[in-house]
Amino acid sequence: MKNLNYGIIGNCRSAALVSDTGAIEWCCLPEFDSASVFAKILDQEIGGSFEIQVTDDYTITQKYIPNTSILVTTFSNGTDTFEINDFMPRYRKEKGGYMAPPEIIRYFKKLSGNPSFRIIYDPRLDYSSGVTSSYVKENHIVSLTGTIKFDSLFLYSNLDLESIANGNEIKLKGDGYLLMAYNEKIFIPTLTKINLEFERTKTYWLSWSDKTTEYKKYNEQIARSAITLKLLSYEKTGAVLAAATTSLPETIGEVRNWDYRFCWIRDASMVVKVISELGHKKLAKDYLQFIIDLVPNKDEKLQIMYGINKEKKLTEETLDHLSGYMGSKPVRIGNAAYSQRQNDIYGILMDVIHQQLITFSNDTENGEELWNITKGIVWVVDKHWQEPDKGIWEFRTEERHFTFSKILCWTAIDRAIKVARILGKKHKAEKWEPLAAAIKNDIMENAWNESVQAFTQSYGSNDLDTSVLLMESYGFIEAMDPKYVATVKAIERDLSNDGLLYRYKNKDDFGLPSSSFTICTFWFINSLYKIGEERKAEKLFEQLLSYSNHLGLFSEDIDFETKRLLGNFPQAYSHLALIETAINLSRITNEEVVLDAIR
Repeated sequence: MKNLNYGIIGNCRSAALVSDTGAIEWCCLPEFDSASVFAKILDQEIGGSFEIQVTDDYTITQKYIPNTSILVTTFSNGTDTFEINDFMPRYRKEKGGYMAPPEIIRYFKKLSGNPSFRIIYDPRLDYSSGVTSSYVKENHIVSLTGTIKFDSLFLYSNLDLESIANGNEIKLKGDGYLLMAYNEKIFIPTLTKINLEFERTKTYWLSWSDKTTEYKKYNEQIARSAITLKLLSYEKTGAVLAAATTSLPETIGEVRNWDYRFCWIRDASMVVKVISELGHKKLAKDYLQFIIDLVPNKDEKLQIMYGINKEKKLTEETLDHLSGYMGSKPVRIGNAAYSQRQNDIYGILMDVIHQQLITFSNDTENGEELWNITKGIVWVVDKHWQEPDKGIWEFRTEERHFTFSKILCWTAIDRAIKVARILGKKHKAEKWEPLAAAIKNDIMENAWNESVQAFTQSYGSNDLDTSVLLMESYGFIEAMDPKYVATVKAIERDLSNDGLLYRYKNKDDFGLPSSSFTICTFWFINSLYKIGEERKAEKLFEQLLSYSNHLGLFSEDIDFETKRLLGNFPQAYSHLALIETAINLSRITNEEVVLDAIR
């Protein structure tokens, strides 16, 4: 079974996916949403890759240097052993700010014997849309394309350039390096310089990870997920990406293939909230500035998503020349969902604003802008909360009165009231309280389905939806409220499949969903914990963790039968929910587990 057995490397400017055999099969430069230079993951024939090939007697293993984003792939036949440390440089500059060039370094370390390998260096620029030609120069290999538009890429190495270009066997006599750069280097790299870049980058990640809060259990999973979320942040603007890829399908052979290299307000806000709780405050402040910059006018509505450089128009198109992951077409770039109306984004954003005002209570640098945004959100919610929308799952046709959207409209007003009180705006808080009460009463009256004995997906519907489980997390209802407990039980009964959860089972724009949405399983496990079924929650959590890839990473979806990872990768949604669940379950002590077994 082919799985998404990739590691992610990056530097908060761009990222690359490295397979478990050491092949780079996805990378966009110079930024996350630029055209790809390697896209074999989307087309085995013409996508392009950067591979290390060894003979069959070699065993290949892979791991991260703990608490870093440096990926180590080890090749050994018992006698001859070498490793490759893959990373994108990132470290603090002496005069402030961060060095994060659009480069990948592959640092070879000879460990024993006389290892040999071949390098298959096959860049295909501009999403493989034209012909890429490579030429060996005096001190580098340059790759060029000019069929549709001009682009270039540069490879430097202390290994023989002709052997690299021709795929000839290379014997590793000492440490070596490959440095692939989007920009031509002014100063030619040296092994000493490469080692310095390695140590600086390693130190940066160790220092960053040292700030992550530690818990009784699951520290390794929390730390890896936190680093993954950091890798999906774009430092230049403060945006947070939903995933590093485009068009990895939710189901093999189907058409649910989307470009996730953008900043969804919902996803990013959830990420910022959880990563801030882990102790990483700068990411939260940068994201809030991203939001402030996007809403310069008091009457300007928020879109559900933006480009990472604050683009507002994300025109969707298909790349018909690419065959797609495992033949799953179409391959899309851009995302037409940017124009949708999803009323839940206001509540999720207000929840983050409220959290950050508490966290940074002594820092009012952006207080006035955040207060203006708060008032604007209340105005928008007051005018539109009674209207249908596309919902959290971005239905592309029919609009409905989705329960989750209504709950988050209530959340928006509830948090706005709390923000008003923090900022001493008592009169505003009192003015908004009737609106919060009206929304809550409307939900309780119209979202509860007596015959189903659950809060359902939308008003008047019999369909269940795991997003409704979040009503407790946002403080709308108590965990032990009989209606919430009944909803959890109903969702378990109808949407759980061998411990994995459907988002919903009703037919949508593309037919019936046929894979599990990973974040939904985490939400369900959390809800079990909240209603007192801790042991069951922990068992399901351990089972879900076993479905990650070899490096502990998750994509968007999991196939119900094979348990293979599907969908865009790595997925911010999945890893933020993993952290939330791990934090909750870490409160279950070993002593409690023993006592429970005795009982």
